[in-house]
Parts: sequence; structure tokens; C-alpha cells
Amino acid sequence: MRAVGGFLRPWLDRLYLLGGVLAALCLITILTLVTLQMLARWTGEVFPGAPDYAGYFMAAASFLAFAYALNYGAHIRVSMLLSALGRFRYIGEIWCFAIGTGLSVYFARYAIKTAYWSYKLNDISQGQDATPIWIPQIAMVVGTVILSIAMVDHLVRLIFTREHGISAESVDRHTE
Repeated sequence: MRAVGGFLRPWLDRLYLLGGVLAALCLITILTLVTLQMLARWTGEVFPGAPDYAGYFMAAASFLAFAYALNYGAHIRVSMLLSALGRFRYIGEIWCFAIGTGLSVYFARYAIKTAYWSYKLNDISQGQDATPIWIPQIAMVVGTVILSIAMVDHLVRLIFTREHGISAESVDRHTE
């Protein structure tokens, strides 16, 4: 197991970091869109679809950041409850990660199906932009798939090494 983990660990950590970087780029894009929309208003011009695109990038930033946030302990965890379990904490953590893994895989599956059917039915947004809706849904698909990979990664790591791999200082900082 250690050989596989040793080979995959750098790739998985880079994947989670890539999700975080893409989320940050989405936030910068939102800033740019809002600034351009303000400039357009001040000059009497119209920037159609800017609020729609800002919304798409906000959703993309949220979904793409999930795995990165999980890996660095920024998600809300039930640390106080787990600490209260004492010697049964390990079982509680496995239960939590198993539930989280199941939910993230379920959500990723339906995100993929939603984007697929939006593409197949040629569904477009209701705003002025008339964007094929599957295009912004791709970020949701990518984000939920990366989150599912991260959840499986942490669950398997917890089962075999008794450590979940979430940045300890972040988790401890939130429970103080």
C-alpha cells in the first residue's frame, strides 16, 4: 500500500492544488467581470450577460475549491464530537468519511448526468447570454469528481494508515 500511496500522493496533492488554483482564477475572473461591468455603466455602455457569467464563475470557484479545502482542513468537521468518542474516534472518523465519500460520489454521478443531458437536450441559460448550460456545468462536474477522489483518498488512507491526511494544524486550529 505504501508504494502505491508513495506513487499517487504527489499526483493527488497536485490535483487538489490545481482545483484550488482554478477556483482562485475563477474569483479573479469574477473581480474582472464586476469591474468591467462597473466601467461599462460609468461610460454608458452595456455589458450583457456579465451577471450571468459572474454567477457561473462563482459556482465554478465553489465546486473547484471543495477538494483543496478538504485537504487543508477548511471544511466544517465534527471534531468536537469525534474528540468526545475517545478510543472510538477511529471508528467515528471512518463512518464520517464513508458517509462523505458516498455522498460525494452520488453527487458527482448526478452532476455528470445533469451536464450530459443539458448537452444532449441543447439546454441554454435563461439570461441574455444564452449560453449552452452544459458549459458552466462542466466546472461542477470537475469539482465534484475531484472531491470524490479526495474523499476516497482520505477514507482509504484512514483505513490503512489510521490517519486521514487532512492538514492537522488547520483541524486543530478550528477546534480550539
